[in-house]
Amino acid sequence: MRHSQRGVTFIGWLILLVPVAIVVYGGIRVAPMYLNYMRVAKALTQLVSEAKSGSGTSPVELRNTLAKHFDIDSIEHPDVKDIDIHREGDKWVAIADYEDVAPLFGNISLLLQFHKQVEMQ
Repeated sequence: MRHSQRGVTFIGWLILLVPVAIVVYGGIRVAPMYLNYMRVAKALTQLVSEAKSGSGTSPVELRNTLAKHFDIDSIEHPDVKDIDIHREGDKWVAIADYEDVAPLFGNISLLLQFHKQVEMQ
C-alpha cells in the first residue's frame, strides 16, 4: 500500500492563496492613487518648464497655470489651493504634500503620503 501524500489539500490552498489575494486586492486599491500622484508630478514638472519660458512670475500666475494642468489631467485631489507655492531666495518653489486613504475592508485602511517638490528659476 502506498501512504505518501500526493498534493496540497484544500486547507493548504487557502493558507497559500488568502495572503496573495489580500496583497492583490491592496494593489488594486492603491494603484489609482499612485496614478493620480504621477499626474500631479507631471503637472508640476510642466509648470517648471513653462516658468522657464518666461510665463508665471507671481504665485497667482503659477497657480492659474497649474490649475489649467489639473483641469486637463482631471486631477481632483489634491486641490490647486493645497499646493504650496512660495519664494525661496531667487527661486519659486511648488510643493505638493498630501495624504490619501485607501479603504481595504472593515475598519482597515491604507494611508499613503505623497510629496513632490519642484524649483523654478
